Amino acid sequence: MSLIHPQAHYTPYRSAAGGWGSARSVMAILWREQALATAPRALLKQNKPKGFACVSCAWAKPGDPHGLEICENGVKATAWELTRHRTGPAFFEAHTLTELRTWSDHALEQHGRLTHPLRYDAASDRYQVTTWEHAYREIGAQLRLLDPQQVVFYASGRASLEASFMYQLFARAYGTNNLPDSSNMCHESTSVGLQESIGVPVGTVTLADFEHTDCIFFFGQNVGSNAPRMLHPLQAARKRQIPIIIFNPLRERGLERFVNPQSPREMIGPESTVISTQYHQVKIGGDLAAVTGIIKALLAMEREALASGRVSVLDHAFIREHTQGFDSLCQEVDGYSWETLERRSGLGRAALEAAATVYARSEKVMVVYGMGMTQHRHGVENVQMLVNLLLLRGNFGKPGAGICPVRGHSNVQGQRTVGITEDPAKVPADTLRALFGIEVPPNKGLATVDTCEAILDGRVKGFIGLGGNFLRAIPDSPRLERAWSDLALDVQVATKLNRTHLVPGASTWLLPCLGHIEIDRQDGVVQAYSTEDSTGCVRGWLGTNEPAGEQLRSEVAIIAGLASGTLGDNSRVPWSAWRQDYALIRSAIGQVYPEIFHDMESRMWQTGGFHRPVAVNQRQWPTESGKAQFVAPRRLNPDDDVLHEPIPRDVLQLMTLRSNDQFNTTVYGYDDRFRGVHGTRSVVFLNRSDLVRLGFAAGDWVTLRTAVEPEVVREAGPLQIIGYDIPEGCAAAYYPECNPLVPLWHHAERSKVPAAKSVPVTLHRAQPSAAQLARAVPARDQVR
Repeated sequence: MSLIHPQAHYTPYRSAAGGWGSARSVMAILWREQALATAPRALLKQNKPKGFACVSCAWAKPGDPHGLEICENGVKATAWELTRHRTGPAFFEAHTLTELRTWSDHALEQHGRLTHPLRYDAASDRYQVTTWEHAYREIGAQLRLLDPQQVVFYASGRASLEASFMYQLFARAYGTNNLPDSSNMCHESTSVGLQESIGVPVGTVTLADFEHTDCIFFFGQNVGSNAPRMLHPLQAARKRQIPIIIFNPLRERGLERFVNPQSPREMIGPESTVISTQYHQVKIGGDLAAVTGIIKALLAMEREALASGRVSVLDHAFIREHTQGFDSLCQEVDGYSWETLERRSGLGRAALEAAATVYARSEKVMVVYGMGMTQHRHGVENVQMLVNLLLLRGNFGKPGAGICPVRGHSNVQGQRTVGITEDPAKVPADTLRALFGIEVPPNKGLATVDTCEAILDGRVKGFIGLGGNFLRAIPDSPRLERAWSDLALDVQVATKLNRTHLVPGASTWLLPCLGHIEIDRQDGVVQAYSTEDSTGCVRGWLGTNEPAGEQLRSEVAIIAGLASGTLGDNSRVPWSAWRQDYALIRSAIGQVYPEIFHDMESRMWQTGGFHRPVAVNQRQWPTESGKAQFVAPRRLNPDDDVLHEPIPRDVLQLMTLRSNDQFNTTVYGYDDRFRGVHGTRSVVFLNRSDLVRLGFAAGDWVTLRTAVEPEVVREAGPLQIIGYDIPEGCAAAYYPECNPLVPLWHHAERSKVPAAKSVPVTLHRAQPSAAQLARAVPARDQVR
């Protein structure tokens, strides 16, 4: 199964985000997945009251939804789950795992929904059908033989609040805090940075703030592909003449122009809404320097204002009453020259002063950011510098102001709220002991990078995966694949087949679960579930479509079965009763986390749901000092402990990115419409000047190699070069194909988020296969 489509080509995209391009893409996937009969009815209820939450991103769902509260990628996720294609017993009788490992990620998942519980048979190299009772009993018996400290409970971010709460209770009742999750790979820098700076690990912005803001700053987030429904409040803000200032290495179409595909007037007219009022193509890894430059400009403006008797630029009353560390920040920022900041950021002084000028004129400012800020060696400092910028003018605790991290998977923030964490200090241990007799282990468990290290050195013997495609999502993936077969127990809960399922341990189980679009009946009674979105809003939801197969079980039912099979009568948790009635789980969540989830059963159904309390919005700071903390940047080089200056001329900084046709590791197709790439993912985007100086040409084939730790060969390719609008010295290529380039140790300090947005690489000429050459992007497309 090739990674390249027979009709590969490159055509720069000239249209706005949304519009007819989005409409055509939606129809294409509904047709391809044979979901035209099932999906339309579901889409009418997607993100709606008494409907289901989108299974894709975690962006907020409005209390007064549009007629269709959907986006292009949300429709793709729904069609992907409601596909009529099935991967049943006959498929596994026909294919060995050795053969399936030659298939692409796209081909594996597109084959369809899993339908039966499966156990791997090493003798035939095939999955064979088993029963749920046998699976629960055997997995439980094997877990009892393992040391709990050698077993990992991974959560992908797709599970409901109810399932996530049960999952972490199961792990702790079993005896471990080994609860890594997808947040470890994306927004842990947010959790660490915000907690230290303002005392809460989550954002402070709600959807209502978009209606009151005077200015929006965007850093490292591609709204057009990763959270397209956000384009609606952004469009509304622009129609109110609100400035939106973008810092991003690539010119992403969703951050430039938008046509609302649900507006007949916009669809038939020639106009589009211009989203960005300033667009600054910051160098990869240059965000810290860019924000430092904005603050440096603000401090200069403040001194000029004081010298001339004008009104202060900074909010000194707020700074005095609510913050600490202001003088240290000023001293650190003043120590950087403009020459250094321009070189590090890749932006001119005039650009940074222009952004600072708009900020200074705005009374209510929001900062929106994504993994372009968090997946760096200094990801925590990136987040804290954004907080510094907001603190200077008191942009917390008032409508229209605050910080807004854009989370990824549908409930990745919510699962943290109900206890998915490796840190026992963040768990109400006394309450769990009193209610369930669970003794929370005192030692800190394994996060994602820790888990990978422990698998490599043999300390982890058992792995349970609640969704996700772990082996494709992690850094240094080839090394981890080779070590995976040493696991004694490997249990995967999933809706579709993926790469992780094809690398078996000694005992491997594949358990198919219901999707959140499907009706969840327990003993004939329909059950509801709940999620928390990026803005901390909790809502109740109901599946709308019939399950893909009679053998599918809900995540709650699977967790209950595994827990009962493992713990038996030694548990005070009523697993069976909870499986029968999810309201009992929500009642328990309210008992364990009363400040957030009191009266959850009724509040989750009120219009718009309910928001978790965020003390910062009342200008209360749950930090050690009781105040918000200015945190001065210690250094600006994104890889100062990896590459020392002068950086070799042939080394480029690579960022991994998603295409328009994927979500996380799920690849819906081979088109990246907004970047003009069709029919292939085997490309690398390079600055045209870099091509000339390094002796390459657009259309050449290269292998990328990591430019550090030369004794370990890390490479990806062959990839075809596309000359692109990207800052000099930078490169971009697709995730997860380029995860092999990211060393496991190349992660953010303190948060351990893999630094996939800034990887030093070199280019090496490569000879593609005959099949790749036959299906390459034609040379004529490369000279546009």
